[in-house]
Amino acid sequence: MSLTLVGTILIVEDSPSELELMSHYLKESGYNVIKATGAKEAIEKALLQKPDAIVTDVVMPGMSGFELCRSLKKNPATQKLPIVICSSKNLEIDRLWAMKQGADVYITKPYTREQLLRAIKSVVL
Repeated sequence: MSLTLVGTILIVEDSPSELELMSHYLKESGYNVIKATGAKEAIEKALLQKPDAIVTDVVMPGMSGFELCRSLKKNPATQKLPIVICSSKNLEIDRLWAMKQGADVYITKPYTREQLLRAIKSVVL
């Protein structure tokens, strides 16, 4: 069975182990993966490499995933980019706030490979 690439995903995660796990799940499923360990790096990579979607953590040093969402949605070059938030913050208020900032999907850690892939498939056509 041959793998066909189904898109490029930018993962924004400051935890090296989480970054590797997500990256592994996505590559195994045929996605191209771009990695960023912070929001500022993610914005640069989103503009330069034009991924099909972004998966971001919320709690990161410097700029949070919520701020990253706002920043991407304000920029005409990235405003249509689907954003999946993957966070350990699992209160309903966090989910609502994420959607208000422009996130398309919100999943919580710990997540399964299937949950991550389902979230991405729901935003990448």
